Formats: sequence, structure tokens, C-alpha cells
Amino acid sequence: MLARYFPILSWIKKYDRSAFVSDLFAGISLGIMLVPQGMAYAMIAGLPPIYGLYAALVPQLVYALTGTSRQLAVGPVAMDSLLVAAGIGALHLASLEDYIAAVLFLTMVVGGVQILLGIFRMGFFVNFLSKPVISGFTSAAAILIGLGQLKHILGTQFAQSSKIHELLQNIFNSLSYINTFALIVGLVAIAIILLLGKVGKRLPIALLIVILGILAVTFFGLENRGVPLVGAIPEGLPGFQFPNVQLIELGEILPLAITVALYGFMEAISIAKTLEERHPEYELDANQELRALGLSNVLGSFFQSLPVSGSFSRTAVNENGGAKTGMSLVFSALFIAGTLLFLTPLFYNLPTAVLGAIIMVSVFGLVDLKYPLTLWRNRKDEFFLLLVTFAMTLFIGLIEGILLGVLLSLFLLVYRTSHPHIAILGRIKDTDYFKNIDRFSEEVEVDPDKLILRFDAQLYFGNRDYFKRQLYKQVDLKGSQLKFVILNAEAINYIDSSGAAMLERIVKDLRKKGIQFFISGAIGPTRDIFKSSGLIDIIGKENLFVRILEAVEYCSNQKKRSKIQEKISLQSKT
Repeated sequence: MLARYFPILSWIKKYDRSAFVSDLFAGISLGIMLVPQGMAYAMIAGLPPIYGLYAALVPQLVYALTGTSRQLAVGPVAMDSLLVAAGIGALHLASLEDYIAAVLFLTMVVGGVQILLGIFRMGFFVNFLSKPVISGFTSAAAILIGLGQLKHILGTQFAQSSKIHELLQNIFNSLSYINTFALIVGLVAIAIILLLGKVGKRLPIALLIVILGILAVTFFGLENRGVPLVGAIPEGLPGFQFPNVQLIELGEILPLAITVALYGFMEAISIAKTLEERHPEYELDANQELRALGLSNVLGSFFQSLPVSGSFSRTAVNENGGAKTGMSLVFSALFIAGTLLFLTPLFYNLPTAVLGAIIMVSVFGLVDLKYPLTLWRNRKDEFFLLLVTFAMTLFIGLIEGILLGVLLSLFLLVYRTSHPHIAILGRIKDTDYFKNIDRFSEEVEVDPDKLILRFDAQLYFGNRDYFKRQLYKQVDLKGSQLKFVILNAEAINYIDSSGAAMLERIVKDLRKKGIQFFISGAIGPTRDIFKSSGLIDIIGKENLFVRILEAVEYCSNQKKRSKIQEKISLQSKT
């Protein structure tokens, strides 16, 4: 029970020195990125920069204890910050103090919503995030975030956007203000990162490149060349402070909180599910992820944190840095705490172009090209789903992209279940096996007076008409020779009332045409539905068989008896 709510207990007993070293380097690299990133994301949210660092302390520690993903990096993220700025800004609060209090209260409510969703096991929603949707969303979001870092590489300033066309326009408008020295620093940093990545993936590349960037500024005087630096970082740890729930009405902030809570969960779980495929040693629990994120936000709000979620860029850095467990987040939080207390002067000369290079290389690694090519060759429908999700995320927005991707995947699911596979079966020569005549055309024998049909789905209101059309199409193809229809129901695990009513009409209609209807292979739940719906009385108990062979032999015997009766009838007349 404890391990269920505190997943750290499932792996901490096996924690060894090798994992410690890997987590330590990954955590330090993560902490180094979080210092300037946290400050920047706080400013996006309309808060003083220090609040971004506060959001990198308690939430990381809480998630390390309660999260099921061992590589997901939790903390302030750009898109959540944009949502916060848009939502709280619309309240038109009187002062900065009121604005800060509103954001802290929002963080607590966001966490509360996520905890409630986790308690009521609403994490099943993630089951509708199919791999094509996740891949398309992740790749598009990685491109948006990576392009957003060009301002550091170019040494310019431009407005961020979650729409690719607006972002590219903003980048294009800023090209006349490029800082050549910042561009050189950024390109050299990217080249070194790529080179070191080929030399050894276990190297703390982010840490090394940060050190090289600080040394370059120190020895070459790049600050005087206009290269943007991180600059001074405020000192001191956050104190405990309960959010002021009296400031604004809950009704005003609840819609925004639900939006941020759901978006934060989808963002985190989509990243975590991508990582899960690379790490078979553990499994994600979507409901526990909700509770972990919720607890991180609630407890974080007591220590002046803005809303947090999973970060694309920092998760990529954490993964590439060799993180094995959630201890990397603990080391990252300790690094942030140590930085606030003792190390702020060391990062003054860190070029932002170096951080931009680290983020760009990391997030562009999340762009998956192999999977779409595989889908293109094998599954055109899923490739279309991935492509549409990718395009909608790029051109409409992150949250709209993933939601529309989920809706489209549900539409495809409904379409598939409403047009399921139907096989016409024939008997393999000299055997008792019955197979699809389209797949085994040269090996099967088909009796002209028998139609054996297999329906590979549940029979419900969405596909009843399709089933009826396909059945009567085959009946018409058989013509007047047809005397027996055998439905192989092995794959039918459910029949709703609409499907049952349709079967009843089909059985009666076929009997009027002199065609008998049999069912073979029905599983227990389906037989229960036959009884409860009264369909068994229409079909007849004697017309239900365990195997197709039994139904075929029964038909053959009936045919023989019918011929004998015809002979007797003719003899009696003569």
C-alpha cells in the first residue's frame, strides 16, 4: 500500500553506487538548467524571477517521492506559465502582491483538482492518448519549444507563441537585431554538445558546456561584446506561507485551475509515456501520476511555487544525463537550494546562448522520425492521425492539438468498430479446420448450400447495419442454393439490445426464405445475452454449437434426412 502511493519504496532498496553517480550528474545538469529557466518561466507568468526558483524546490522533492516515472523532470514550464499569465491577468488585480497571492492560490487549487482526479481514478483518460497522438504532439511541442530558444542563440528578443506561424514571423522580424557573438557562442555550444554526445553519452555534457560557457565569458570578455548573460540571481530560500484563499472567489479561478490541471497532466503524462517505452524496468500509473502532480502543486503552493508540470526540455536533459531514478530530482532541488544560498555569483557569467543550445539539442531529440515512417509503410490510418495531431499542435496550439488528436483517435476507433473485419470461412481440405477463403483460397472447400461467416467484433448499434448489409450481400451471392447460414461468434464478446433485435429479424427473415440460421463458438457472456434477451428462443437451443464442424455436420445430416424424406414422399405418391 505504501509503495503504491510512494513509488520510491519500490526502487530505493536496490539503489546502488552506479545509479547514484548517474543521478547526481543528471540532477546537477537539471539544476543548472532550472536556474535560468525557472526565472524565465516565472517572468512569463508575470511573477518576479525568484518564484521560478521556488517552484524548482518543493515540487521536485515531492514528485521524487510520489511519482511513478523515474526520468520525468517536474517544475515550472513555459506553456503553463502562459496559461497562468492569461488567466490571472484577466482578473485585473490591483497590485503585484495580490497577483502573486492569486497565483499561489491557483497553484493550490490546481493541485487539489489533480489530487481529486487521481483519487477518483480518472487517469484512465490517458488510455485515449494513443501512440500516434503522443508522438505527433511531442514532436510538435519539441519544435515549438526549440524554436523558442532561438532568441538566446541569436541574441535577440521576440514574443513567444504556441502557434508555429506566429512564432516564425516573430523570429523573422527579429533577424535584423542578431548579436553575432551570441550566435557564435550558441553555434559552437551546439557543435560541442553534438560532438560530446557521439564521444560518450554518459558524460555530463550539460554541466561541461555550462562550465565552458562561463570560462569563455570570463577570459574573452564576451559580456562587453553584448552577449546576454544570466546575471545576478536573488538569494534565500522560500518560507512557509499558506495561500490567501480569501483574496478572490473560488468560482472565478476554478475554470482556469481545471484548464491548467488537465493540461499539466496531459503534458506530463505524454512525456512520461514516451520515456516509459525506453525503460521497461518500470510501469507508469496514470492515477498515481495525477496524485503526485497534485501533491507537488499543493505542497509547492505553501512554499510560494507557481503551477508545475513535466518539462519537455528538462526531461530530455535528465534522460540524456543518465538519470536512473527520481533521486536526480532530489539532487536538482538540492542544487537549486545550494545555489540560492551560496552559488549565485558563479552563474553571473553564464551565457543564455549556452542554455538555449542545451535546450534545443535536447528537445529536438524528442522529434521522432522513424515511427511516422513505420506507420506510413504499415498503418496509413494511424499515420494520418499522427500527422493531423502534429499539424494541429503546431498551427492551432498545444492543448487544442492534443485534445483534437484524442477526439480524432476516438473517431477512428468508432469507425473501426462500426466497420469491423468479416471473414467468409471454408473448410481446409482433408481437415476439420475452417479458415478465411480470401487468405486460403487454394486450400479451402466451400459448400454452395452453406454460408459460414465470422464477425470479428462486438455486435452493437454502431455496426448492426454493417453486419446486416454484409450478411445479405453474401446471401445474395450464394443464390437459391443457400440453405444454411452459420455465424461463427467466437470473436463476439458483447451484443447490445439493438444488435439482438437485428439478429432476431434476420433469423425470422431467413426462415421465410427457407434458410436455417446457426451459431457456433459463442462464449459465455454472449450466451448469457442470448438467454437474457430471449434471442435463444428465436434461434433455438438446438441451433447453438460449440464448434463450426459440429454445425456443418448437423447441416449435412439435415440435408440427408431431407433427401430421404423426399424419396419417401415420392414413393408414397407413386
